[in-house]
Amino acid sequence: MTPSPDPDALVVGTRGSLLAVTQTQWVVDEIRRHHPHLTVRVERITTRGDRNPDAPLPEVGQKGIFTQELEDALLDGSIDLAVHSAKDLPQEMPAGLDILCVPRREDPRDALVSRGGTRLQDLPRNAVLGTSSLRRQAQLRLLRRDLRFCVLRGNVDTRIHKVQRGDCDATLLAMAGLRRVGLTEQATEPLDPDIMLPAPGQGILAVQGRADDERVRALTRPAHDEEAALALTHERMLVDQLEGGCRTPIGALFEAHGPGVTLTAVVAAPAGDRAVRVQHAARRADAADLVARVVDELLDQGAAGIIEACRD
Repeated sequence: MTPSPDPDALVVGTRGSLLAVTQTQWVVDEIRRHHPHLTVRVERITTRGDRNPDAPLPEVGQKGIFTQELEDALLDGSIDLAVHSAKDLPQEMPAGLDILCVPRREDPRDALVSRGGTRLQDLPRNAVLGTSSLRRQAQLRLLRRDLRFCVLRGNVDTRIHKVQRGDCDATLLAMAGLRRVGLTEQATEPLDPDIMLPAPGQGILAVQGRADDERVRALTRPAHDEEAALALTHERMLVDQLEGGCRTPIGALFEAHGPGVTLTAVVAAPAGDRAVRVQHAARRADAADLVARVVDELLDQGAAGIIEACRD
């Protein structure tokens, strides 16, 4: 776990997709803005998820599907930093690694992308939506029980192309990703969190490094955003306390409003026949207690049964 020997050099690891490279470049530019003397090299690393772009996620194996190879490179010293979409990070982090920096959050909402610009309520009966996310399927079924689903994987631009060529009628993509790669015009409509809660950490980047690498931690500090870090910490805390995993249909959104904070969470059965949704507010100083209160109420209303059924 030896950091780069040159104090004026930094090696940043990323996946090779358009979105991953774009958001990594944003982080690199932020670091360079504050450290113009720094020499930064971006290393593209192929992950297990990238090697199997069309396979259903359960066949690939979801834990660390988009992160493990980057984390391995951090641990063996090949890179100094890895830039992840925070929602891809497994709950358990390898020993010796830490999230060093959390940049400001982009729009956390999901967006409908449909062929011909048809809005969700106007999609024809039995329309087919492409998504491998149980969270998205479950919440959509609460709105439209007639909808059908197919597996749709690939990078942001790839999935948009598949919709346009007719593989399915529509898909859902993170609005943050569309914004970062300059494809917001492809969004038919952003979906309000009142009807579609995002994945925990959606819209947030997690800049990961070696826990004991104080040089790199200091270099990333100017890009850190406390509000985004607060949201990520407590959304991940909620998933941890619910004992949820990558395939668990949990939506969560933590929002700060001056001295107050709000946490909204949903656990929805993939079949769309049951959902438990809770929202509470508290003072910022009581954010950890707020998470525990939301989790307790979700469990009291039957969330544990939904989560357990998804593990079977």
